[in-house]
Amino acid sequence: MSDPETDAPSIEAMSFEDAMKELESVVGKLEHGDATLEQSIALYERGAKLRAHCERRLRAAEERVEKIMLAASGEPAGTTPVEGL
Repeated sequence: MSDPETDAPSIEAMSFEDAMKELESVVGKLEHGDATLEQSIALYERGAKLRAHCERRLRAAEERVEKIMLAASGEPAGTTPVEGL
């Protein structure tokens, strides 16, 4: 098994979908139980970072949706950019 910290792409550069896919893979590897203790710890740490990244991306998306501007007719008229997304 390779080192998840050095072989994987930077978490901050990942899309929400890619991070979720990798998180599901990490959970699967941990559940399967074939990793050594050190590998399991590294996987758990990466999983925690992936989860935090997903939460940040999801929170930013929710804020962006909340910022949708409505026209007088009630129709969406555009969005207000959210910092950090």
